[in-house]
Amino acid sequence: MASLLYRIGRFSARRAWLVIVAWLAILALAGGAFALFGGTLSSAVSIPGTATQTVSDQLADEFPAASGGRGTVVFTTSDDEPFTEAQQTAIGDLLTDTEELDDVKATTNPFDTQAQIDGQADTIAAGRQQIADATTQLEAGQAQIDAAKAQIAAGQAQLDALAAQAGDSAAAQAQIAAGQAQIDAGTAQIEAQQTTLDEGRTELETQSTTLEDGASLLDLAAEIRQVSNDGTTAVAGIQFDKSLNLVPAEAKEAIVDAMNDADIDGVDVEVSNDIAASIPEILGPGEIGGVIFAAIVLFVMLGTLIGASLPLINAIIGVGVGVLASLALSGTVTMLSVTPVLGVMLGLAVGIDYSLFILNRHRTQLRNGVPLQESIGLANGTSGNAVVFAGSTVLIALLALNLTGIPFLGLMGTVGAICVLVAILIAVTLTPAVLSLVGDKILTKKARARIGKADEKSRVPQKPMNTVRAVITVVAGIAVLLIVAIPALSMRLGLPAGSSEPVDSSAYKAYKLIDDKFGAGVNGPLIVVADLDEAVTDDTLISEQVRIGTILKAENDVVAIAPIGASDDDMLLAFQVVPGEGPTSESTEQLVRDLRGLEIDGVATLGVAGNASGNIDVSEKLADALPLYLLVVVGLSLIILIFVFRSILVPVTATLGFVLSLFAAFGGITAVFQWGWLAPVFGVHDPGPILSFLPILVVGILFGLAMDYQLFLVSGMREAYAHGTPSRLAVQRGLHAGRSVVIAAALIMISVFGGFMFSNSVMIQSIGLGLALGVLLDAFVVRLLIIPAVMHLLGDAAWWMPKWLDRILPNVDVEGASLERSHPVPPADDPVLVAK
Repeated sequence: MASLLYRIGRFSARRAWLVIVAWLAILALAGGAFALFGGTLSSAVSIPGTATQTVSDQLADEFPAASGGRGTVVFTTSDDEPFTEAQQTAIGDLLTDTEELDDVKATTNPFDTQAQIDGQADTIAAGRQQIADATTQLEAGQAQIDAAKAQIAAGQAQLDALAAQAGDSAAAQAQIAAGQAQIDAGTAQIEAQQTTLDEGRTELETQSTTLEDGASLLDLAAEIRQVSNDGTTAVAGIQFDKSLNLVPAEAKEAIVDAMNDADIDGVDVEVSNDIAASIPEILGPGEIGGVIFAAIVLFVMLGTLIGASLPLINAIIGVGVGVLASLALSGTVTMLSVTPVLGVMLGLAVGIDYSLFILNRHRTQLRNGVPLQESIGLANGTSGNAVVFAGSTVLIALLALNLTGIPFLGLMGTVGAICVLVAILIAVTLTPAVLSLVGDKILTKKARARIGKADEKSRVPQKPMNTVRAVITVVAGIAVLLIVAIPALSMRLGLPAGSSEPVDSSAYKAYKLIDDKFGAGVNGPLIVVADLDEAVTDDTLISEQVRIGTILKAENDVVAIAPIGASDDDMLLAFQVVPGEGPTSESTEQLVRDLRGLEIDGVATLGVAGNASGNIDVSEKLADALPLYLLVVVGLSLIILIFVFRSILVPVTATLGFVLSLFAAFGGITAVFQWGWLAPVFGVHDPGPILSFLPILVVGILFGLAMDYQLFLVSGMREAYAHGTPSRLAVQRGLHAGRSVVIAAALIMISVFGGFMFSNSVMIQSIGLGLALGVLLDAFVVRLLIIPAVMHLLGDAAWWMPKWLDRILPNVDVEGASLERSHPVPPADDPVLVAK
């Protein structure tokens, strides 16, 4: 590989303009592909096969009226006065017009719905009064019948007494028979009246039961309102014809545009994040600030504007190619809005670093008198070889995200890998080409004046590290990382809700209005579907809804239950369940689990769907995928590191160090975004759960970058040890040789990632902080302090390997030593050259 890269470097140096034009042409092609095939990014996170998706599919198949995603639009009066008739009419007309938009199934007029709810209460009150009046009439009728029965009984008694006294007289017997006939007729009439009254009583009881069932349903849903109690705020529902994650972004944008253009006098319109979730900006002021800081680091390190600008230009071209090519896929696959931002983040960071490694090696060789093109070829074959290997570890970690079985995460990994691959190709082709055109101006005037002369300041260490200092460094370093990692023990995973949107966004305002006026749970209602053992009838529907609804209402943190209806085959009953807290709260998460575990007589299964439920399912599946992903990535990388360093303990200590820095990074993220520490500094206005796919994403990216720094530091130690330097002195010399470039590379990474901490999206903010903090801790605490100290304490044991394994392992010449032997250069005076 080193020889191939040497030839590529020499070719690029000789054909500099050809290489530059080729990359510009590739950039143009990527831009054209994006313009022709690019689509719209999505803000909805979903995973096929989750419990929520299963219920949603069931609703779509068996209960179309209740299927489809739902979003809300909040209307509020700007003068904090109740809505006027004119305002209510204008809002109703707007919602009616909205139903004509693509993918909108129906809308809910809040004023009509609230009027129906209020009317139902009045109807029930009137019905109860009617039943009470009818009951009074029945009781009066029963009293009359009872009195008539008493009269009949008295008449019968008199007739029986007369019959006993009359004897056999024909006249008396005729009179008695006539009396008995009258009594029998009266009895029959009373019995008929009793039958009619009993039928009336039965019907009244049925009506009363139905009325009370309706009253019970109304009581279950008593806390659900469409218009606030003060009449100043109303919530309208927008129902789509498909799940929210399947609704095209264009359809959601059309709704947002319609609401923004409504211009209803005295009414402010805010759209919930289900419809109007913001798409994060790819490059904002914070990100630009991070790049500027990286440029300052480059200028301080290299001392020339040309040198400082070259890695930046290369990185920007690489980002343009990688991101535009990836965005061209957005027209055919659903791409999460954060995906291209991740590509920019990675492309900038590794693009600058990889070009810097080659450029810095080239500068050192130029100072030592190596001819320009030969120096470019050697730098490409040595440092470029290390870049290819280091980049390969990042590629493995990113592409392994596809093993999680989570489509959007696999796509993020693929896009990130594309950007890293482009950065590698740019580093080993475009960097040599530009270096050829720049010539010796890559050096400062002072350095150019001293080409070929030894630098007395750059002397390699002659003494190893102090052992006591090494022990203290290891203990103190691990203690610091463990302390920082403590908050990670309480990390909760979730997806952003409206509270995570920018404070000036419509989605955030809608969330807060609903929270203040209707209760936090209204922001994340659940859909509960009961799959019945037997179909309900028209006569039993309401009573069954009351029975199941009452059981659901008895669960902890349930505020209200509203029946949605029954499926066409009467085998499914759907309910809206309003939790006590918002969609990202622990109580709502527990409620979803409780409802799914609930057993109800006559109900075969109880499913839960809704946005809050879907977010919980996504977070749980991502959390379940993390251990396997970590095992695969770490296992593969351990094998690769054993090949590279021909050691068992070096890869193991490298990996353990990564685990420490990883959990410390998780601790910092949890402290800021979940606990709210330093919230004003990072612009965190509403602390909440950690982005569900952030841990698995940080694992992949941070592991690859950590192995980069491990390679650039420990390879210098290994090379010194292989040339006969005592193991502990080799550690000190390798550290001395590689630390300057690793410090600069880490500062650049931190500045680029740190710039994204000030994005307008909490997703980007948390990813930026996680990566910046992870690189900071891994580079400056683990790689520059703990690892050298551990290597010192291990001594010769650090390079131990079983002889049988040493014999079968191929020789992986990452440092390009064979190339250096075949292309000897003047003795190095720069510490970086010693490492390579």
